[in-house]
Amino acid sequence: MSQEKEIKTPLDDAIVRQLRAGDEVLISGKVLTARDQAHKRLCERIARGEPLPVDLTGALIYFVGPTPATEGRVIGAAGPTTASRMDAFTPELLAKGLKGTIGKGYRGQSVRDALVKNTAVHFAALGGAGALLSKHIVKSEIIAYEDLGTEAIRLLEFGGFPAVVAYDAYGNSVYEGCC
Repeated sequence: MSQEKEIKTPLDDAIVRQLRAGDEVLISGKVLTARDQAHKRLCERIARGEPLPVDLTGALIYFVGPTPATEGRVIGAAGPTTASRMDAFTPELLAKGLKGTIGKGYRGQSVRDALVKNTAVHFAALGGAGALLSKHIVKSEIIAYEDLGTEAIRLLEFGGFPAVVAYDAYGNSVYEGCC
């Protein structure tokens, strides 16, 4: 069994270059959330030349729509959303300084190319384990697009959030040859 690498956000090129497909990581620090509609709004703002409501420099975006928090918790179940749903938007956000994404499943070739071009990474989180993953989220605050409800952009604080490098900045993938 491999040793997990502990990484802290924000990420920079030096950190990203140390990560390889298949590496198990524990992520700590601030992480943004966004799903389909939030991604669409961010890209529409970019197209209009407007400033974004969040700073993407060195950021990670977790594709999640968490459930409401239960008593004594900062967030409800927070399992990953299928990453390919954000493929149309990801290259544009990577070009704006985003350093990584977290989701489940495959990424398209345009995203894989953009990860290499922008020295970025995509992490896979365990699907179906939202209640367990939420235990690694120590803070949650809505910071943009509150009208989107569960899909609003949140600022989370991770504490040892487990993930695997699914696609690295060198074009490698944990999915190569598996399917």
